[in-house]
Amino acid sequence: MNATLPSAEVLRATLAGLLDGLPPKQAAQAVERLIANYRGTTPTDAPVLRDRSDVAAYAAYRMPATFEAVRSALDALREAAPDWAPVTHTDVGGGTGAASWAVAGAWEGEEPRTTVLDWAEPALALGRELAELSGIPALRAAEWRRARIGAGLELAPTDLITVSYVLNELTADVRGALVDTAAAAAQAVVVVEPGTPDGYARIIEARDRLIAAGLTVAAPCPHSAACPIEPGTDWCHFSARVSRSSLHRRVKGGSLPYEDEKFSYVVATRFGTQPVVARVTRKPQIRKGQVLLDLCTRDEALRRATVTKRHGELYRAARDVAWGDEWPPPGEDG
Repeated sequence: MNATLPSAEVLRATLAGLLDGLPPKQAAQAVERLIANYRGTTPTDAPVLRDRSDVAAYAAYRMPATFEAVRSALDALREAAPDWAPVTHTDVGGGTGAASWAVAGAWEGEEPRTTVLDWAEPALALGRELAELSGIPALRAAEWRRARIGAGLELAPTDLITVSYVLNELTADVRGALVDTAAAAAQAVVVVEPGTPDGYARIIEARDRLIAAGLTVAAPCPHSAACPIEPGTDWCHFSARVSRSSLHRRVKGGSLPYEDEKFSYVVATRFGTQPVVARVTRKPQIRKGQVLLDLCTRDEALRRATVTKRHGELYRAARDVAWGDEWPPPGEDG
C-alpha cells in the first residue's frame, strides 16, 4: 500500500487486509466481551486483550473510533500551539496503535519517533503488523515495547504522551500514579476517555493532577481553573464521526455507514499555548433565523449564545460551526 500519512481510509484498508478471514462468530463473541468491559466500571489489573482473536476483534471494533477521537484532541492541541510539533511520542497503553496512527498524521511534514507501550503482547504484535502493512514510514519505524501499565511504570522524557481509553482499566490509585508519571515525563499530555459520565470524571481527575504537576490546560477548556460543571449534573464530552467499513459493520452488527464516537479529553502542556476564547460544548441548535450555541468560556462560565441573522457574518459562521469547535471563529468578533 502506498501511503505517506495515516488517514481513516488507510487505517480501514489496512485493517480489512489483515483481518480478512477472521471467523465472524468468533469476532462477534470477542466484541461482545470487549464491549462489556468498555462500558463497565470494574477496573482490572490484567490485560483486557488476551489473545490474537481478542486483539483482532478489538482492532475492528475500536481502532477507527479511537483514531478519530485522538485525532480530534490532537487537532485542538495544534490549534492551541500552532508553532509546536513533537519530535518524540510515547503511546501509553497504546495496544494496537490507534493513537500512534493519529499522531503520525497530525503534524504535516513532521514524523515523531513513537514508542508504543502496552502490557498485552498480542496487541503489540498485531500493532506491528498493521504498522508494517500501512507502508507509512513513521509507523513502520515505531518501537513496540511490552510494559506493565501501572503505578511502577517508568517513562523516559518525551515531547508528547498519549493515554487513550486506558484509565478505565485501572484502579483509582494506579490512575493517579500513571497521570503523575506522564506529567513528569512529557511536554504535552493528551488523555482521552469514553464520553460517558464516568469517562468525564476520570478526565477531570486527570486534569486536576496535570494542573497540580505544573501543566496548563490547552484544550478543550478555555482556562485552567476549575471545571464550571457541577458534579453529577452534566458531563463534558464531544463527538467524532467515524466511517464504517463493511468489516466494521459486520463485526459491530450495525447497518449505517458511520457512527458517532462520543469522547471526553484533556490536553495539557508545559509550554505556552493559546486556548480558545470559548468552545462549543453541545451540538448547535439551528432554528429559523437563529443558532443556539452552548459554550464554555474563558471567564470560567457556561453560557448559551443566541446568534441571529442580524449578526450578519457571525450568523453565517454559527450555521457552520460544529460541536467541539472554538467560538467565535478566528477573525470573527463575538
